[in-house]
Amino acid sequence: MANHSSSLKRIRQAEKRRLENRYWAKTARNAVRRIRKMTDKKEAQEAYNKTSALLQRLGRKNVISKNKASNLCSSLQIHINKLA
Repeated sequence: MANHSSSLKRIRQAEKRRLENRYWAKTARNAVRRIRKMTDKKEAQEAYNKTSALLQRLGRKNVISKNKASNLCSSLQIHINKLA
């Protein structure tokens, strides 16, 4: 176990951030799944706007990588464009 107060604090911070990052990554995955199941183009586009913003924000904060966020946004937009 750590002996310094600063390393104890670091451990607490790391655990808190890990749980928060896990929550947001799971929330993003669920949002992506929800859009992929949609069949109505207008409804999917509205959901995409919110999900895209969420993905880009998570990419900036390194919860997920920037490339992964961009790739997900791109594939979702392709899916929406195919909807009739």
